[in-house]
Amino acid sequence: MQHQEFEPPEELRDAIKCFWYNRRDFGEKQSSFEVVPDGYAEIIFYFGSTCSISYNEGLQPLPSPFMMGLLNQPVLFYAKNRLEVIGIRCFPWTVFDLLGLPAGKDGVRIFEHPVTLLQSTLNKLINANKIDEAVAQVKQYFLNARSRVATDSMLFKAGVAMREANGTMPVSQVAAAAHATVRTLERNFKQSSGYTVKDVSALMRFEQVRNRLWLYPDSNIAGLAHELGYADQSHLSREFKRYSGTTPAAFARNAMKGKQGNNFVAFVQS
Repeated sequence: MQHQEFEPPEELRDAIKCFWYNRRDFGEKQSSFEVVPDGYAEIIFYFGSTCSISYNEGLQPLPSPFMMGLLNQPVLFYAKNRLEVIGIRCFPWTVFDLLGLPAGKDGVRIFEHPVTLLQSTLNKLINANKIDEAVAQVKQYFLNARSRVATDSMLFKAGVAMREANGTMPVSQVAAAAHATVRTLERNFKQSSGYTVKDVSALMRFEQVRNRLWLYPDSNIAGLAHELGYADQSHLSREFKRYSGTTPAAFARNAMKGKQGNNFVAFVQS
């Protein structure tokens, strides 16, 4: 498996966390891989194999690109042979404004948009192994899109505060950091992302626990609960199971096995 991440240009850092590229060969047999929730929305271009999800007891092929909004539980994807992906990891309160789409709560979203016209150009570059050029094309597209969207300074300030606190900041303090009332912030935030500040903060905090347990499977869970602002260890465990479908201890054991077998789709971000 090959995985690379690319910093966004300065002009995009209020909207996009990073661009990334991933390549994996699943072999001739259809294989599944799991994507676990985090605090981002992603636009996914893929090349090579068909990428599918479970639907009505069968598999539904996804178009490229598709969007992964905020997830509230893991999603299983299916692919075989070579699968290459270029992803745009966006902050959930900016992605819909950036694309000019209505906000929604779909986990996996199929959408119509001019950005889909990039697929043919990117496919040629990926097939020629020109990964940097393909990512540069995507960056330029979003630079052009960003120049047409006015910055919402209130959401930007709220987002900075939430990210710096890793989702541990109460809504009232997020509103204070954004120089807004709680009511105004919540209304604008939900209008832009489809979710409340509390929803997104909970996912950010879960992501911190998830990443820590992946990197350090022997971490003390009670200590993590205290550090990341959970009421206690049982509170952390309930929230973790809500988003991952498993307990922190079971996830840590699986992380250790995954590292030993090198059989893991990279999701841990800096």
